[in-house]
Amino acid sequence: MKPRKTSVRLCCFFCAVLSGILWLVLTRGQFLSVAAAQDTAVVETDAGTVENSKRYEFRKKHDPNGTGKFYMGREIALVMGFQAAEWLEREEREEEERLTELIRQLKLKPGQVVADIGAGSGVITMMMAQQVGETGKVFAVDIQQEMLNLLSGKIEDRGIRNIELVLGTDKSPTLEPDCIDLALMVDVYHEFEYPYETILELSKSLKPGGRVAFVEYRREDPEVPIKLVHKMSVAQIKKEIGQPEFGLKFKETIKTLPRQHIVVFERPKNQALD
Repeated sequence: MKPRKTSVRLCCFFCAVLSGILWLVLTRGQFLSVAAAQDTAVVETDAGTVENSKRYEFRKKHDPNGTGKFYMGREIALVMGFQAAEWLEREEREEEERLTELIRQLKLKPGQVVADIGAGSGVITMMMAQQVGETGKVFAVDIQQEMLNLLSGKIEDRGIRNIELVLGTDKSPTLEPDCIDLALMVDVYHEFEYPYETILELSKSLKPGGRVAFVEYRREDPEVPIKLVHKMSVAQIKKEIGQPEFGLKFKETIKTLPRQHIVVFERPKNQALD
């Protein structure tokens, strides 16, 4: 009887192994099907198995402050979570970033509709709200509900009526088409998980003649005390945002801030976006 039990156990063992192999084959097939549907492929490299797409590449060897996901040669940075919201409120921020100068350079006008993409705790949102006045509006967009909750409390306490909170997604700011005169992104674009998809959707939200402004720490300047993956060069911004499907035309680079540049693009007035 003992040999019989042993043979049964061995048979069960081999059945389990075969079942496992079959499961791996089938699920890998399903994965490849999904990957193909998402314009994605699985590629073997010296660093191991990585997932590639036409737009995004994942690398095992990367900056520890980055996600390991690359877009047009640039590594996407880790997102600053809501737990670090106090950093946005630090007293030194005006001296380091000159937010009042940033707002001045945007040349906002009463009655305009603008969007603060990646609004965070709302420091810049509220400055913009003051500039566009009661007849204007600011969409405060963030993908973290916790950030919007922080801003909601401030708005309520101060009785501000021209700010609308918008929960975005990792692929869209979820704004209506042709609704904003300006979209502002301060130190956030480099953290977008899906920059292509997000900018494609954002460009549709601009009114004809509307602008989008990218404020990023200067990668060209090694003296700027920010981690490398959280910096962007003007050339890289132009490369990414200048893709024809966005329908955005480079307008200017403003260099009056101490550590950042303001890179501005515009949707031509006579251009209709699909």
